[in-house]
Parts: sequence; structure tokens; C-alpha cells
Amino acid sequence: MRNSAWMGLAVVICFVVLCGLGLRQSDADHPFAPTAELIALSSDAAGNHQQVTVIDAKARIMSVYHIDNATGVIALKSVRNIRADLLMDEFNTESPLPREIRAILTPK
Repeated sequence: MRNSAWMGLAVVICFVVLCGLGLRQSDADHPFAPTAELIALSSDAAGNHQQVTVIDAKARIMSVYHIDNATGVIALKSVRNIRADLLMDEFNTESPLPREIRAILTPK
């Protein structure tokens, strides 16, 4: 059963790599040169599954997949455009807030 989970992870990684091979006109001489536009991160997660996070650095979109360790089933859990997130100056829910840290570090 554990092999199914690894197979599922391999499928997701292959998908990410193939998507990352995006061809442009200037790539005609090297059609299989990978780009750094897609980033995939994998980790063990609670609930007996792997979590794979795929980040499209160019489009600034993040997606999260869960792969069941027992069956290898891949489920899309979330997709989010993070452009607006990255435009915020700060967003913390607990102290110290970024402005509090800046106040401490700013000479008076």
C-alpha cells in the first residue's frame, strides 16, 4: 500500500515537471529545458497522507494536493492566487507585530 502513495507522489512530480517544461519560441533549440516557474514541495501530513504544494512562481498561484498513503489517491485541496497576499505590508495575528518589531529596531 505504501508503494501506491509513492506512485501517486511520482505522478504529481511528473505532472509538475511536464508543466514546468513550458515551451517558448526562444526554446526551439532546447525544447526540454526545464524552467524555474514551478516549484513542488512534499511533506508528510497528519491523516496518513503526503501533502504536495505546487507553486507557480510566474503566475503567483499556489495549489495543495493530498496523496493518500494507503491508496495513492490524489486530491486537490486548495488553489490560491497569492499576488494580493504578497502585496500586504504585514499580516500577523499575534505579537510581536511587524510594526512593533520595527519600532524596537529603529534608533530613536
